[in-house]
Amino acid sequence: MGYPNTADDVVSAVRTAAEEGIRVRMVGTGHSFTDVAITDGTLLSPTSLTRVRDVDPASGTATVEAGLPICDANEALHRHGLALANMGDIATQTMAGAIQTGTHGTGRDLGGLASQVVGMELVLADGSVVTCSAEENTDLFHAARVGLGAFGVVTALTVAVRPSFLLRAQEVPMPLEEVLESWARLRADNEHFEFFWFPHTGRTYTKRNNRVAGPAHPVSPFRAWLDDEFLSSTVFDLVNRAGRRSPAAIPTINQISARALSSRTYTDTSYKVFATTRRVKFVEMEYAIPAEDLTDVLREIRSIIDRRDHRISFPIEVRFSPADDVWLSTAYGRATAYVAAHVYRGAPYERYFADLEAVFTSVGGRPHWGKLHTRDRAYLESVYPRFGDAVAVRDRVDPKRRFANTYLDGVLGR
Repeated sequence: MGYPNTADDVVSAVRTAAEEGIRVRMVGTGHSFTDVAITDGTLLSPTSLTRVRDVDPASGTATVEAGLPICDANEALHRHGLALANMGDIATQTMAGAIQTGTHGTGRDLGGLASQVVGMELVLADGSVVTCSAEENTDLFHAARVGLGAFGVVTALTVAVRPSFLLRAQEVPMPLEEVLESWARLRADNEHFEFFWFPHTGRTYTKRNNRVAGPAHPVSPFRAWLDDEFLSSTVFDLVNRAGRRSPAAIPTINQISARALSSRTYTDTSYKVFATTRRVKFVEMEYAIPAEDLTDVLREIRSIIDRRDHRISFPIEVRFSPADDVWLSTAYGRATAYVAAHVYRGAPYERYFADLEAVFTSVGGRPHWGKLHTRDRAYLESVYPRFGDAVAVRDRVDPKRRFANTYLDGVLGR
């Protein structure tokens, strides 16, 4: 394992790997469920590449190094009166790792993290350091924003930022059928809308986040502990353990869990609302599907769970994104609904995920690059219009596949 302190250190590692005829990869925090960061050669860790290089409120940009955790980036930006416009619900990943695998949140007008990237610094396979943007090395920029580390080792990113803002969060239980009939309106009426459906029940928990002027009214410390630590972590872990031991009890457990969730409204700094604590361990599959297919897909999933006698204790999470222009982004060129399925650690998931994957692929779904799936290049090039263009860029910047690994051989080809 190598721990570069600077981009020059990465250059040295890449050149040494080339001399020795071995491959090289940069790992993040290991948040992905796939083997996207695994290598049989040199593995680099960016734990020392964590500097904030530049913050420019006038231009609305910030340049950070690849290994800076998102949570630390949030704090640094906040000290400058700035914030990311949108983000996912986990903030422990490195900036580069999250962006390279297409991490996203939910948004009506704002897409995933990669859509907020306006510039990148990479070390290419020949050891050169290049920068790219919409104006410079344009094809590399479009291909490498969600690049899986296949185009070069990302050492720094420039992201668009906005002045710090408050979000008003409204969390409300709703019947599933009502959500299926009204999700398009709920999405249109809110800057950020998502919902969780509890299998074996007709219940969901909806979340709506919108910018407000203030004042801030955070969740009280006791309510935060009760909802987010005790109920959502400690108790949820215990009930999942019980479900793993006695799968037949899961439908009853889900009914109780869904009924235990109550409405709450609070206002806080944006990143404190976007990000949540996830302490219960699971495995996950997530697909990006055309938004217009969401209702039919969820109805089919509900039918499959019943017909195939699956016992699923985790809720299914649904989020949204507008179309973006990032070639390998799961939201490229189309308004997108994300459907994420989770299974508690240690519980069987293969048959359930296979059944859901068949539904997702029937509508041209695109798997999240960092979550479990079985798709290969032949399928992926059929659902990504610019897939061939991205591969052509890879052929140019890494012809000897210095940054390849088994996972990339499967999804991008050898």
